[in-house]
Formats: sequence, C-alpha cells, structure tokens
Amino acid sequence: MTAPPAPAAPPLLDHRNRGRNPRTALVLLGIWGLLVGLVLLFDAALWIVAGFALFTLPALWDLASDRVAGLVLTGQDLHWFSGRQEDTIPHLRIKAIRLDRRLDLSYRVSVVLTDDRRIRLPQECLPQIDTLARACEEAGIRVERHPFSLL
Repeated sequence: MTAPPAPAAPPLLDHRNRGRNPRTALVLLGIWGLLVGLVLLFDAALWIVAGFALFTLPALWDLASDRVAGLVLTGQDLHWFSGRQEDTIPHLRIKAIRLDRRLDLSYRVSVVLTDDRRIRLPQECLPQIDTLARACEEAGIRVERHPFSLL
C-alpha cells in the first residue's frame, strides 16, 4: 500500500487583480458626469469633450472585459499572468527580484535570472511592493531595491 501524496503547501503569496471593480466604475461615472456637465452648463465644444472622453476608453475596456491578472509565489516557483501573457519561473532559476522605484513613485519589478537576463513583470499583476518583498524573502529569494532608477 502506497502513502497518499503529500498535500501541496499553500502559496506564500496569491494575488489577483480584476479589471471590473467598483472604484473604476465610480471614477468613470465621475469623469463622464463632469464632461456632461461641461457640455450642459458651460456649453463646451463637443469635439473637445469627446477628445477628453477618449482617455476613458481603456478603463471602460477593463470594466467590460473583466480581465484577471495576478501573481502566485509558492515554495517552488513564481507564476504570474496578465491577459494572454503568463510565465512560471522555478526558484532555482531566480537570482533576485529587482524593485526599481521610478520618478512617478511607482515600482518596476524585474525577475533577474541566474544567467543575468531580466523578465519584467506587468504592472497589473503586482501586489503591494512590501507584500511582494516580504513573501520573496520568506521564499528565500533575494530582493534588490533601487531607488529612482531612470532606466
């Protein structure tokens, strides 16, 4: 009689973002309300208002498509997905996780492989940076922080 397989360890980090969320809907409604108000109250030119409305189309597409993006870190590998892109990287191939602070105060996250190649993780699949750094350190992955990198 063989022993049952050991249960899989729970992931150290399991983060998912959905395109359809209440905050996006509220912001879109607020912007569209402002644009309609500009037309009705101030008689703004329709072509100018339509130009501003074009900038809301990506957020509208996120609401309509409800695309899921996320990152899962286990004791064996790092898996990320965003739209049609996804990848799984075993810990043995990861040299470090590089966190570059940009001038707009956001972070660019790259996985540095043992052969010094870098894989840039999409912004929409990332959790809070402190949560990611803590989970990577728990998994034994080195975390490099680089403040205000231009490249």
